[in-house]
Amino acid sequence: MMLFAGVDAGGTTTRAALHAADGTRLGYGTAGPGNPAAHGGPAAGAAIEQALRRALDGLDPSLVAASVAGVAGADDGFAEVLRRVWTACGIASPPRPASDVDVAYAAGTPEPSGTLLLAGTGAAAARFCGRAVAAVADGLGWLLGDEGGGFWIGRAGVRAAVRALDRGLPYGPLVELVGAHFGATGEPRRRADRIVRLAQADRMLVGAAAPLVAEAAAAGDERAAEIVGEAARRLAATAGRVHGEGPIVLAGGVLAADGPVRTAVMALLAGREVVTARDGAAGASWLAALDRLGDLGAHASFTTLDHP
Repeated sequence: MMLFAGVDAGGTTTRAALHAADGTRLGYGTAGPGNPAAHGGPAAGAAIEQALRRALDGLDPSLVAASVAGVAGADDGFAEVLRRVWTACGIASPPRPASDVDVAYAAGTPEPSGTLLLAGTGAAAARFCGRAVAAVADGLGWLLGDEGGGFWIGRAGVRAAVRALDRGLPYGPLVELVGAHFGATGEPRRRADRIVRLAQADRMLVGAAAPLVAEAAAAGDERAAEIVGEAARRLAATAGRVHGEGPIVLAGGVLAADGPVRTAVMALLAGREVVTARDGAAGASWLAALDRLGDLGAHASFTTLDHP
């Protein structure tokens, strides 16, 4: 019996999956953030190891024939961290390093050519030809790019709330939700100062505000609706910069689940073949099987299930 392991390590969550050659899922594990650029190599490696150990629970690691690790924010040096993690988990051969873009695309389609539009904490688009990345747009990080992604949306929402408090504008759902998120109470300036202080101390609090923008938009907040629309336009434009033939795969928490940004992006991409990525760890596991056994035609079996 051969097992195939896949890891999808992102800025919020790390997932690991174990599959048999026919695509049957045999193990699954999750852990915290696994992006070494955002959280540091040791912390990312620890999260990946924790998720992998959980996926291997009750399974013989010596049966793992091939594996792929898709890691956001990894550089060439992170391959050594992965090698140590695999050795510690009892897997003889280290994984083939890949990016989160590679595994997200594989989680959406077996087609060798197409486009990925990824919007999770960050945002990027990539055109694939023969399962290799041929062109990339955005993916420039939270500080300088990732337009329309979760951090971009959260920052826009927090900025709008702080400006409303600073200028004495009428409060709507967005201000109230952001204020509660940061535990801001009292007079408007005091609330604004607390939000600013906490946002500067921990940018992850800013990114975590993205769902509040969607919630406020659904509640009729005009500014939140504007942010949602602008995020969708920026994401669709990013995809348009690289898209050629084949399907467009939507991936990441902002686009893979139902919500106002996904709805707006789908409307902007109307008339094109659009599919949704399932679980990135399963996509990585399928790539590992593909590396070892060739095109099994088992993509649907590997990727039918979403993560637990």
